[in-house]
Amino acid sequence: MAQIDDPLAAAAFHRLVDHLRMRSDVQNVDLMGLAGFCRNCLADWVSEASDGAVTRDQAREAIYGMPQSEWKARHQAEATPEQLARMDASVALNARLRAERDEARLDEALEESFPASDPPSMFEPGR
Repeated sequence: MAQIDDPLAAAAFHRLVDHLRMRSDVQNVDLMGLAGFCRNCLADWVSEASDGAVTRDQAREAIYGMPQSEWKARHQAEATPEQLARMDASVALNARLRAERDEARLDEALEESFPASDPPSMFEPGR
């Protein structure tokens, strides 16, 4: 992500939020089922990144452009069993991919923290 500086990332984020507000016809359950994130996820990431300066509810209102309860009353339809199944599968895939990514990062960190060759004392007792 080094190729994208903060001002560029902020502009893209604002455009994404504007797009999600414009597309109130797109249900969160469908976003979760297809992309593995939704408006709530985005708001939760904002709240987490703020280290407590922005509450979850404040972040959700910023993403939705209104209180989440108002958005739900205006735009949210009842989820079908198929939508819920796709969302559940996507959430499980997120967890698996996150674990794989974290394991790869740990492997890389461990690899970088050890020298190319270990000193003989590691293998020969008493040395």
